[in-house]
Amino acid sequence: MTPQSHSTRAPAPEDVKAQLRTSIRKARLHRSERRRAELAETLRDHALQVPAIAEATCVSVYASRPHEPGSLPLIFALHDRGVRVLIPTLGDGLQRGWSLYQGAEDLVERAPGRPPEPSGTFLPAAAIQEADAIVVPALAVDADGTRLGQGGGWYDRALEEVRDGVPIIAMTFAAEFRGPGELRLPREDHDVPVHAVITPEGTTPLPA
Repeated sequence: MTPQSHSTRAPAPEDVKAQLRTSIRKARLHRSERRRAELAETLRDHALQVPAIAEATCVSVYASRPHEPGSLPLIFALHDRGVRVLIPTLGDGLQRGWSLYQGAEDLVERAPGRPPEPSGTFLPAAAIQEADAIVVPALAVDADGTRLGQGGGWYDRALEEVRDGVPIIAMTFAAEFRGPGELRLPREDHDVPVHAVITPEGTTPLPA
């Protein structure tokens, strides 16, 4: 009898992504609240030096959850400058949309685990076309501009409405950026690449 041959099949991209998400989420839990607050201020300072953000009249920024790269200092700073800040909002039936940030007391957590949202008027998905720069969350980013999101595909669908030429900028922690020479993230057809990544170490343009 001839021995049975076994072929080794590479894991599907979605399986690889799921493993990465689990690993990165666990790593994020080890940062103290104080350290996260310090890093959020550093991320804000780097973001405000990005020309597309510094010169914008309207910026879309995600409202961070506790263990994500903190975006609230950036939101506050943009608002104080008179910049209109669009924040993701879920409408009826989980409809994708946006609301304008109107102040810190306006951000509310509508359900456990959900990012905070403004309580103002729900704007349809096409409102993102008003943004001059878009800051998105990421669990990881690589040197090709591939972004690893939370897995729901919310941003990949929302970013289809973005105007041509508007930069999409991800924020991650330093260890979550895979620079040149490091292993690339799996990218699928629906994954929207980013044009730059901001980490506490600085901003890196990417060939998206």
